Amino acid sequence: MKKYLLSVLSLLVIGCLSLVSLTAQAEGGDPVSMLQSVADKMIANLKDHQTTLKQNPALVYSMANRIIVPHADLDEMSKRVLPPRTWNSATSTQRSVFEHEFTTTLVRTYASALAQYKDQSIKFFPVRGGYQGKQTVRVNSKIIRSNGPSISVVYSLVSRGGEWRLYDMTVEGVSMLESFRSQFADQLSKGNMESLINVLKQHNAARSSEE
Repeated sequence: MKKYLLSVLSLLVIGCLSLVSLTAQAEGGDPVSMLQSVADKMIANLKDHQTTLKQNPALVYSMANRIIVPHADLDEMSKRVLPPRTWNSATSTQRSVFEHEFTTTLVRTYASALAQYKDQSIKFFPVRGGYQGKQTVRVNSKIIRSNGPSISVVYSLVSRGGEWRLYDMTVEGVSMLESFRSQFADQLSKGNMESLINVLKQHNAARSSEE
């Protein structure tokens, strides 16, 4: 099950090619046009470095960190990925440390998937019911692959101060947050918030030493 979840998360990252700058033109802007425009720019960037992506983990990690982190609602993600009682009972320090380690885990997962880029393209569809006046929207899309069937990806975005920010993605019906939530719930059933943080720290430290 864990291998399947990691595989799904890798596919989720391919969808993240469109998230280089969700804040651009966010105020009053069309999230669909914005995503498509940014996706085109990001894909062009990946193509420029395609021959070195796998050989240069530092480049991929830097790219993922620069592209995704500033434009995701990390507070909302961190809160939603844990059971409400766990989050509400955590100290401010625990919340901050968890968000940092969770973000590191996300970025390293994204970097690994970005290194597998092979000429995918993305097609976005209009927001059902429109987006005007809404605080949250879901943008449907398809990742078009030359070596296999297309993949359905749904982006969940929230408006924060006039900026669209990512808080979840769903690939073929599987939510990124739900996937992580399932893994974290398994760890929390054996311990508590502090033990989960320690597991994430150890995992991230091990991944760092491999780079």
